[in-house]
Amino acid sequence: MSSVYILFGANSAIAKAYIEKIALDDANAHVFCISRAQIQLPNTSLLIEQIHSDYTKSSLAKLTAHLKTKNITPTQVLIFNGLLHFDQSMPEKKLEDLDENYFNVLLNTNALTPVLCLQSILPLLNHKSPCVITSLSARVGSITDNDLGGWYSYRASKAALNMLFKTAAIELARRAKQTRLVLFHPGTTDTELSKPFQKNVPAGKLFTPEFVADQLFALLQTPEQLTNIGTPAYIDWRGEHIHW
Repeated sequence: MSSVYILFGANSAIAKAYIEKIALDDANAHVFCISRAQIQLPNTSLLIEQIHSDYTKSSLAKLTAHLKTKNITPTQVLIFNGLLHFDQSMPEKKLEDLDENYFNVLLNTNALTPVLCLQSILPLLNHKSPCVITSLSARVGSITDNDLGGWYSYRASKAALNMLFKTAAIELARRAKQTRLVLFHPGTTDTELSKPFQKNVPAGKLFTPEFVADQLFALLQTPEQLTNIGTPAYIDWRGEHIHW
């Protein structure tokens, strides 16, 4: 049976690189790409369906209904949605920089949206078919690892995402016993998200989207080595576990 991949935030650079990796290593797969805008897809022989969503609950409900008509069980679900800066809003350096709108936008995009995406594919899961659900997290979401301070909103949004996935993993252990959750820190990747901060990245630590996609794809081939059912893996691009 062909693998089924569902990619949220499929217009991101890492998502596009992941699609290319699927095309190379799993050419018979069926890929569903969900995004706000039309995607310029790589030229592949993959069976790809693009689906528009604005990630509101009503929009995701329509997505669920559509996917249910396909009679599919996902092999992998990948949530690439994420936001660090927009317009003139940037990560905080001090308490005085905290802004209600910036905080709420990041919390919505980085925490609420991924768990709503997870919620939307819940009806496609079952007890018999293994599935791995991965969301992009970040090392700065670690409470233990926070030695530098700053970046209040982004840290809080990723910590919230981690807690939501931890809670969901406990529930899915009862409701979809072959489903594993992964929180993936890609490292600093050469995308629009990191561009304002790239000058501070040490040599060799700015990764291409293709490198990150290759690392993630390889790690997800053996999810049982990453985590047990009922608790999410919180890992970096090397597969090394990050302290919560």
